[in-house]
Amino acid sequence: MSLLSVIVPCYNEEESVALFYRELTKNDPFFKEKEIELELLYIDDGSKDGTVREVKKLIEQDPRVHIISFSRNFGKEAAMFAGLEKSRGDYVVMMDVDLQDPPSLLPEMFEYIWQGYDSVATRRVTRKGEPPIRSFFARRFYQLMKKIRDYRLMTRQMVDAILSMREYNRFTKGIFGWVGFRTKWLEYENVERAKGETKWNFWKLLVYSIDGITAFSTAPLLIASFVGILFCVIAFLMIVFIIVRKLIFGDPVSGWPSLVCIILMTSGIQFFCTGILGQYLAKAYMEV
Repeated sequence: MSLLSVIVPCYNEEESVALFYRELTKNDPFFKEKEIELELLYIDDGSKDGTVREVKKLIEQDPRVHIISFSRNFGKEAAMFAGLEKSRGDYVVMMDVDLQDPPSLLPEMFEYIWQGYDSVATRRVTRKGEPPIRSFFARRFYQLMKKIRDYRLMTRQMVDAILSMREYNRFTKGIFGWVGFRTKWLEYENVERAKGETKWNFWKLLVYSIDGITAFSTAPLLIASFVGILFCVIAFLMIVFIIVRKLIFGDPVSGWPSLVCIILMTSGIQFFCTGILGQYLAKAYMEV
């Protein structure tokens, strides 16, 4: 028999723990038919409510349920990494406890794994039920990152590759793409949270997006270089314009045009030099 490890990060999710367990175990007939044993790992990320208590109730009922409890809130990235390290399964799936990652998709995901894919990942085709502003920025961020959800079924080979990357500032969505492997994407309609409220407010989503961009892209450094070049070009064109205007029309207001040109030129040179330094830093960053 093969073993499936289900990793479920939790932070103040006491209302969702039992609901998730019930939805997941609805797949038990499928697991039994396909000879798949289950290992359910709840990762408590320093919850301040009764999350640990609720998980322990499930442990008393079902020996397949386990818990890893952090001493404080370390964040979802740390929770996912701890779950991956603890997992023993031939297959590993990471899911959110709020049921926005439907456990009912697991049979379909396994079908693609058995067809030869190393991972099956999901992305939502709509974000119904979310506030408009948060939904807008979420779409922009995920379009940029290309990887929509952490809900992903993986083979042990891919999990071991992910665990081999030991950096401190982890961005798992980027690591999924970085390690490669053959991935099948499944699209599904957004499912509203079963209980509780999202822990991702606008500010946290913004910070997370910045972390993701800087973790797996040197684009911000290139932008600095391009901005510097643009400022220099604008300054040069303005200098030409001022000279032509002086020769043809005279200079009705002396002083300010040259001052603006000097500021633009100096700023452009500074941005350009910062961009050059950034490129060298990017090479070192990528090597590290």
